[in-house]
Amino acid sequence: MMKKLLYIALCFLTLTACQKGRTYFPKASEMEAQEVEIVRFDKALLNVHETTVAQDIRVLYDEYPEFMPLWVEDILGIPSADTAYLEQQLPLFLKDTLYGFKQTNEREREIFADIADLQQSFDKAFTRVHYLYPEMEIPTLYLFISGFNASIFFGDDFIGIGADMYLGSDYEYYNRVVYDYQKRTMRKECIPVDVISAFLFRNLPYTSTKSRLLDQMMYRGKVMYLTAQIFNELPAYEVMGWSKEQWDWCVKNERGIWHLVMDKRDLFKTESLVLTSYLNDGPFTSEISQDAPGRLGIWLGWRIAESYMEHNENVSLQELMAEPDAQWILENSYYKP
Repeated sequence: MMKKLLYIALCFLTLTACQKGRTYFPKASEMEAQEVEIVRFDKALLNVHETTVAQDIRVLYDEYPEFMPLWVEDILGIPSADTAYLEQQLPLFLKDTLYGFKQTNEREREIFADIADLQQSFDKAFTRVHYLYPEMEIPTLYLFISGFNASIFFGDDFIGIGADMYLGSDYEYYNRVVYDYQKRTMRKECIPVDVISAFLFRNLPYTSTKSRLLDQMMYRGKVMYLTAQIFNELPAYEVMGWSKEQWDWCVKNERGIWHLVMDKRDLFKTESLVLTSYLNDGPFTSEISQDAPGRLGIWLGWRIAESYMEHNENVSLQELMAEPDAQWILENSYYKP
């Protein structure tokens, strides 16, 4: 009996697949399966050889006519038409040891030698996205090397994924380019959540005419709630990009957090410093506590959205996302931690 109670408690804390709540998707066999195309631009780029660089660059332009010019301009910062300068700079970008590019590219080649896990995760996630929003065009995904410049970037019909930004939280060269709190999500297994959440933010834009913390945190919280449903096999803290300890701290202190937010009337503030504290990534949420993880406002919006859906079983995910009135959602969520 004690083991059963402990199991239930753990499920509550982590909001894993055994969490209470609604199920939004039928069996996989009852949905139209989506097979996402993942283009290995990273492999092609790493196969460029310094003795044949001019020829290899021409091949890249020929084989990736849409992606290659954007990559050259957005990542290298070189005009795509200036192939002479590109011939000089690309070997340095691929082989430089001072900034760790050579070591990083070798590690990327090793970690991303097999992407069957990514393929499976993306196929499942975009099948669920398509089930909810069949009008959304499923993008082609490009793995690329960013030189620590970008994790995700968008084209008209594709999403680029900077694979070298996902080499593991313990990768030594990350110490030179990011803060410690950012390293947690710099893992290969974090890519699907990052891509899907970015895709949803892009395709489900902010529509409220208000700019209060309440409106901002509900919009972002709704997107994260939707993302969590798409990845309902993952612990919620992974979807949020936190550690289990951070999530558990917020659950344990949820009532005190909410009372403090209400006492300070922060929900109705529009000052940029307040919004930044609650919504932006950082080592902590300064408006609450140095023990509170960054992006706490988004987590609160997620929790309110969850409560709203539990108390309004006739509301679909699409209706939740389309509702711009954050005040309405809050009042009808009966959120009382």
